[in-house]
Amino acid sequence: MKICITSTGTDLDAAVDRIFGRARYFLFVDSETGETEAVENTPGAHGAGVQAAQLLSEKGAGALITGNVGPNAYQGLSAAGIKIYLGAQESGRKALEDFEAGRLAETVAPTRPGHGGRR
Repeated sequence: MKICITSTGTDLDAAVDRIFGRARYFLFVDSETGETEAVENTPGAHGAGVQAAQLLSEKGAGALITGNVGPNAYQGLSAAGIKIYLGAQESGRKALEDFEAGRLAETVAPTRPGHGGRR
């Protein structure tokens, strides 16, 4: 399965970015091979969460590790069958370890209201 981690940098040692739609990078990790791909997030002025959800779907992500997700992004991620996990506090590497150990909580609802493009 491909796992996406919102990140402030291009590798697993960077901090988890707490905002999904406007995260600086998405790290896609293949859970079977450990291969990691960093993709810069370049959201538009509006609809960042929806655009980001579409990117994750196109990349084949099955799970997302992030800090917060708004209602429009949540809807897009859910429609694509991407499970959303919260609770990562440190680096992408630590988030991945916590995910694999079952220490992150899956959310079944948006975690923040829509915010109209503010970070």
